[in-house]
Amino acid sequence: MPSYEYMTVGVFTDRQFSGNPLAVFPDARGLSTERMQAIAAEFNLSETTFVLPPDDPQHHARVRIFTPRMELGFAGHPNVGTGFVLGRRAQNPPEHFTFEEGAGLVRVHLLRGADGVINGARVSAPRSLSIGDDIPVELVAACASLPPHDIATGAHTPLVASVGTEFVIAEVTNADALVRATPDLAAFRDAARRFPHLGGRFALHLYTWLGDEERKIRARMFAPLGGVVEDPATGSANAALAALLTSLAPGSDVDLLYDIEQGIDMGRPSRIIAGARKEADGPVVATVSGECVPMMRGTLDL
Repeated sequence: MPSYEYMTVGVFTDRQFSGNPLAVFPDARGLSTERMQAIAAEFNLSETTFVLPPDDPQHHARVRIFTPRMELGFAGHPNVGTGFVLGRRAQNPPEHFTFEEGAGLVRVHLLRGADGVINGARVSAPRSLSIGDDIPVELVAACASLPPHDIATGAHTPLVASVGTEFVIAEVTNADALVRATPDLAAFRDAARRFPHLGGRFALHLYTWLGDEERKIRARMFAPLGGVVEDPATGSANAALAALLTSLAPGSDVDLLYDIEQGIDMGRPSRIIAGARKEADGPVVATVSGECVPMMRGTLDL
């Protein structure tokens, strides 16, 4: 009976029992796609990652990412957490890992604390910013169980944005509206029917600015059709958000960082540092970084 080692870590936090939990299988050789999906459903976390040998020996690993219901081509917190786990396991960890993923190559730079110990990672999104459909305000409001006037449209209307995984991004008027947001499954199903090219997932990322603090944001992400009713911390969505906001910022040569809180309403407070850079006539590229804490380890017998 083959056994597979796994670890769980809290991502985008420096404290246990907070942040976004992640399960990592550091050697998933021998597992089929169907088994990986079944294991992810069993863990029932936002994502579970499976590490495999790379197709190109110049890279460090091939990483597959599964929600409880589907595989993703890229996600932020799984890369931060997987880089942290592999870095902590390595006798002489590199400065960065290069992971092969469905959306492309992902560079994961290891972060260290003042004591020199690896305590997190910074992920470079595999793709530059792409902007897709505008989404009707009424549809977004229905998905979040909010009245349409809670959706802010001054900076941008609700739209699809991606740096590797597509999200519907919408600003809400204030923190109170963000707290009141509740996913409506029927509305999400209707939205997925109206926008089938989003792969049946229709992941909604809501955000609001916090007071007068410069580039301080609070966010929530709902993807009930993907098996994640609400996510405590969504690196790929916040990387896309940072890229979108930077694309809208004045100037042609801009490099900005955003301090983003998520998971507050779930009792899983998380802190994400998302950055993006735009240059004149060039693409907008994004990064996302955060700390991690180890939680559990064990073996799965199959």
